[in-house]
Amino acid sequence: MTATLTVIVPAHNEEAGLPATLEAIRRQTVPPDKVVVVDDGSTDRTGEVAAAYGATVLRPPHNLGSKAKAQNHALPACDTDLVLAVDADTVLAPDYIEKIKPAFDDPEVVVAAGNVQTRFTRTVWERGRSIEYLFGFHWNRPIQNGANSPVVCSGCCSAFRRAALTGFGGFPERTIVEDMDFTWSMQIAGRRAVYVGDAVAWAADPETLTYLRKQVWRWMAGFFQNVRLHLGGLVRRKPMLAVWIVLALAEIFTAPLWWATPFVLTLGMHRSVGTVLTFWLGPELLFTVPPLLYAARRRRLPVLGVMANVPFVYLTKAVNIYYAWKALIVELVLVPLRLSRGLVIYEKGRA
Repeated sequence: MTATLTVIVPAHNEEAGLPATLEAIRRQTVPPDKVVVVDDGSTDRTGEVAAAYGATVLRPPHNLGSKAKAQNHALPACDTDLVLAVDADTVLAPDYIEKIKPAFDDPEVVVAAGNVQTRFTRTVWERGRSIEYLFGFHWNRPIQNGANSPVVCSGCCSAFRRAALTGFGGFPERTIVEDMDFTWSMQIAGRRAVYVGDAVAWAADPETLTYLRKQVWRWMAGFFQNVRLHLGGLVRRKPMLAVWIVLALAEIFTAPLWWATPFVLTLGMHRSVGTVLTFWLGPELLFTVPPLLYAARRRRLPVLGVMANVPFVYLTKAVNIYYAWKALIVELVLVPLRLSRGLVIYEKGRA
């Protein structure tokens, strides 16, 4: 029997981006059984746009304050086997549902997500993010999936087994990143999360530094909230996933040394600029370029265009490491000492 599926789209002031999202859902080769849009305290025409596309529109009495809360508001309206959560600025490939559904033929799979790429590469920040996604979703995610330990099923396009989701209490609200929280919780409980590389979605990523900072701060704070909450359980119940987390922590701890290297070599050891760049960037490029070439081929992207975006990834990396260290201090030091509540207010970024 074919599993039934409801799409949930949480939306706050998304009248501009929502039509592309809903049009992509409408054009699915395997259409959903129901589409529910949560008009979460919008002051624009979000609800009217959603209704025009035939979606069931739910309007909470006030803005709920986070994506997880908006999604949970929609759960009682879902009576299907599966729930697919899609961000209001994310566009699914026409065969996304067709590709993601078979993952649930395995009864142990409770959450699955596809390959997320950037919709636009207009600004330096979008270009940097495009490289992060091309590398991450064609190198890191397949390796993690092969080891049966995905680090996160991306919240912008994750499908859930509804019984497992409701049995857990819905989308977790205790951390600022519900997707990572649920992915880790389910694996600790012995259930499976999977990455489906052939299911592709395109997300609208930060086009400004202001938006990027808010998004990365939320992501990094949420990561360390989950480290604080789950690391012990991961070590005991899901050691392979714990390995990926420890490697991520090691990268964060050593990143300042990597960024300091060119200054030490140039100012302290009086090396030439050419020597410094070769020593500093050479090994990294040898590691990153082959996966990017493979990703460009898989995504049918012009290789020169992809390579031209590589320098911009170092701008986004600089933002990432700043907020990673800020989140580490706040969530792993100040919160346990009761000197901070940590990040509890969900800010998407564009607003």
